[in-house]
Amino acid sequence: MILSNTAILDAIDMGDLVIDPIAGRDVSKSPFNTSAVDLRLGSTVTVPKRGDPVTLRLDRPYSSSYIERNCEQITTTENQPYNLEPNQFVLAQTLERVALPIRQDRPAYAARVEGKSSRARYGMLVHFTAPTVHSGFEGKITLEIIDLGPNTIALTPRVFICQLIIEQLSGTPNDAPNQFFGQTRPAG
Repeated sequence: MILSNTAILDAIDMGDLVIDPIAGRDVSKSPFNTSAVDLRLGSTVTVPKRGDPVTLRLDRPYSSSYIERNCEQITTTENQPYNLEPNQFVLAQTLERVALPIRQDRPAYAARVEGKSSRARYGMLVHFTAPTVHSGFEGKITLEIIDLGPNTIALTPRVFICQLIIEQLSGTPNDAPNQFFGQTRPAG
């Protein structure tokens, strides 16, 4: 079951969901629509470096060191956004920290991160793979962003970039390891 805007606020008030800092609490305007809450872009953009080709082995465990060795971290400001060029891929994170705690005798939630159609109409895809945020997750959400349009897109911090759709789980899950728990940067 997908939570409505009022149910999202109720879950926050009960401590079953954390979105911090939340951009507002009036369900009749931003950051809410009827069945999601919008999240904002953080100030760091992670840009893959151009260079020698790298072969990534998907049959091996994910390694955060790849991102650390092969990407550049760029800090943006409102006056100095990052210009995302056509066909360019970057990683970024939400400004907000999200937590979906697992607590006995309390509802458990998972979420999906989806792009916003207003951004997609420029040709920008935001978080186009692996949209699931599992129950028990805590941290900033890493976004995979690509510009598929013909124009450069300025990525400015604090703009609404994606939406979070919250779903209630049936039953309380057993806590399971999550490699991205507590992430503060895209490397995990």
